[in-house]
Amino acid sequence: MKRILCILSSLDAGGAETFLMKVSRTLDPDKYQLDFIVSIENGCYTQEVLDRGGKIYQIPQRTQDLKGAFNGIKNVVKENQYDIVLKLGENSLSVVDMIAAKQGGARVLAVRSCNAPTGLSFKDRCIHSFLKPILNCVANVKIAPSKLAADFMFGKSAKVKLLNNGVDLNYFHFSEQARADVRKEFGLENKLVIGHVGRFHEQKNHLYLLEIFKDIHNKREDAVLFLVGTGALEEKIRARVSELNLQEHVIFAGQRFDIPNLLSAMDVFVFPSLHEGMPNTVIEAQATGLACVIADTITREANITGLVQYLPLTQSVSEWTKAALNSAKFSRKDTSADFRAHGYDIASVAKELLLLLEIN
Repeated sequence: MKRILCILSSLDAGGAETFLMKVSRTLDPDKYQLDFIVSIENGCYTQEVLDRGGKIYQIPQRTQDLKGAFNGIKNVVKENQYDIVLKLGENSLSVVDMIAAKQGGARVLAVRSCNAPTGLSFKDRCIHSFLKPILNCVANVKIAPSKLAADFMFGKSAKVKLLNNGVDLNYFHFSEQARADVRKEFGLENKLVIGHVGRFHEQKNHLYLLEIFKDIHNKREDAVLFLVGTGALEEKIRARVSELNLQEHVIFAGQRFDIPNLLSAMDVFVFPSLHEGMPNTVIEAQATGLACVIADTITREANITGLVQYLPLTQSVSEWTKAALNSAKFSRKDTSADFRAHGYDIASVAKELLLLLEIN
């Protein structure tokens, strides 16, 4: 059996973690196993990893104990003789983990970019720019979900393999029964459901989403905003909902694992993120045939079905409202052929990842 060591911050339901879990579920357990190094314990995927026979190693957070984190990675790689290490990172500081893995004896040093240009401080931009060429020298496999994410992490001249955020098309599809069940569960019968899936973090721009929904609700009293996820800013978002007097019209569904069912229950997906590498949730929404209205900060590669409309974040709230209400009229369609044609089925993506990790 070949064991692949993956380095993440945690095993929570973020985009990077979810991508790896989708890959893990596709792999032949007799041939491949994903193990994990994390700095935050007890994520929502922890038990699933253990149940699948995976190992989880915890190290200190790099921001709190750089030396401890570095030695932790080096020792895990060396003591367990890992040949392949995959780091999912948001900036070129990932090179620190790669150097540690290399000193531990890893042969394949892979980095997958998980982000796009962000509102980094001047200091952070300088650090990112300084470390980027070093990262390119150390990493011998470079992966990204989009050209935008590739250019940000490695630079426009780097040789990067684009690997799609695939989905399991047997799981992600529209279901009339699931739609009816979820809408009954949350009292959404005869409602216009504006949906969003994402952690409560500044990047996801929930405060602007609330302004959009306020305008939508002014025009459609039957509108409900359905928010899926958890996060550090949840209480702030709840407070803003109260300030806007929308308590009866905004649902906080929390962390859920029946995402295809929830997407089936929605009428339109609104996603005004400040930045994204390649958002899993927009891909998953399209897999259920759901129309999406998203920020033009997000790569055009996210539109694989023609169901995505891009709007600038500088556009007026009324224009976002107009786009959302128009998109909510779209009939659901089977998008599986589009996904297969563009290489977004998870089985193909997993095979491609394995081929990349066995190079060098």
